[in-house]
Amino acid sequence: MLDGLWLGHSVVFRYDAVMKKTRLLLCWLIALSALPVLAQAPYVDPATDAEFFGQQENILFWTPQQQVAGYRNMDSIAPVRWVRAGEFPLQLPEKPVDLDAVELANAGAKMTVADYFEKQSVAGLLVIKDGVIVYERYGLGNDRNSRWISYSVTKSITSMLVGAAILDGYIESVDEKVTDYLPRLKGSAYDKSSIRNILQMASGVEWDETYADPEADINQSNWETLELYKYLSAKPAVGKPGKTFNYNTAETNLVGNVLRAAIGNNLSTYLEEKIWQPFGMEADASWGLTEEGGGEFGGCCINATLRDYGRLGLFALNSGRLPSGERVLPEHWVRDSITPSKGSSRYGYLWWLGQGGVFEASGIFGQGILINPSENLVIALHSARPDASKDEDWALQSELYKAIADALQKAASDTNK
Repeated sequence: MLDGLWLGHSVVFRYDAVMKKTRLLLCWLIALSALPVLAQAPYVDPATDAEFFGQQENILFWTPQQQVAGYRNMDSIAPVRWVRAGEFPLQLPEKPVDLDAVELANAGAKMTVADYFEKQSVAGLLVIKDGVIVYERYGLGNDRNSRWISYSVTKSITSMLVGAAILDGYIESVDEKVTDYLPRLKGSAYDKSSIRNILQMASGVEWDETYADPEADINQSNWETLELYKYLSAKPAVGKPGKTFNYNTAETNLVGNVLRAAIGNNLSTYLEEKIWQPFGMEADASWGLTEEGGGEFGGCCINATLRDYGRLGLFALNSGRLPSGERVLPEHWVRDSITPSKGSSRYGYLWWLGQGGVFEASGIFGQGILINPSENLVIALHSARPDASKDEDWALQSELYKAIADALQKAASDTNK
């Protein structure tokens, strides 16, 4: 449906904040393209999670047990800042629909939703149709209270916070220059790049994201903020901003830094005040930091429950309005966010774009929030797949989403006959 070919590029940066030392990022970025296939993730008793915590420097090579235990305990493994839930969670009525036997149409060998759940190492699958939970299932020892790492799903949330900052008056528009907020980049190629450009990964600044090449920018740059600015300041412009999509991991950090500079606060607090509590998330979340006391990575590592993933999808589906009707995002922000950029028909403001108005937040190892406005449908997914980013896995995930949407549409049609 949408993002299989690009996901390896779109999600890598989100994972970096799980490191206590940001230089550890370099180790797993170099290894990403050669990541070995591990066994299917097993059930792990949450009571024994600490026995399976892996070493951070080997995070992409964690065993299946380490994946499961680590993904639901990132706030015990890495530095985080908390995002507290409010007193009044948004209630999600339940009207269960048995989707287990629904078949994925183009999955090759026969595969049902239940088969996908087991074979793709799913920790949680939530389907919300017309504001009602119609399907909710957990695996690998998770339950509705389990927090789980989001990886690149965070990027789309950061994008929404940029919209909130515009409505609040902290940012005038996405056409402002990056250097208006990050003056350390003045005199660099980013003098010509707008906030819109870095939201769309189309800055026009030279960047090589070849993970397996030790000489590529992705492996040469230093991820500490001031050192990153110094590195990026030396990069030349190779194209006109806004014209060419070129995935640039470093610019994910710039979006978060622009936002922090604009609001004069950390991203966790802003998320808590603008979305988490007002929209009614039911559980505390956490957001990974570059290091103890540092800033949040703009593109990674919000750790949240599956139901709150679903609520984030509802917030986007509702165009950034609270249940009361109050706007958190500008009126046309979501629409603009999912308008294809000039550089890529499949990418908006840190959202991956599908057909028919469908859009998605995606993260490595199988994390996702799918929003299907025409069907009033949100699907949230937590996984611990063996491969960080594999075309076949993204294709299956897309088929899962499509099969669920088609089955619910058919059921509604049959009911109305």
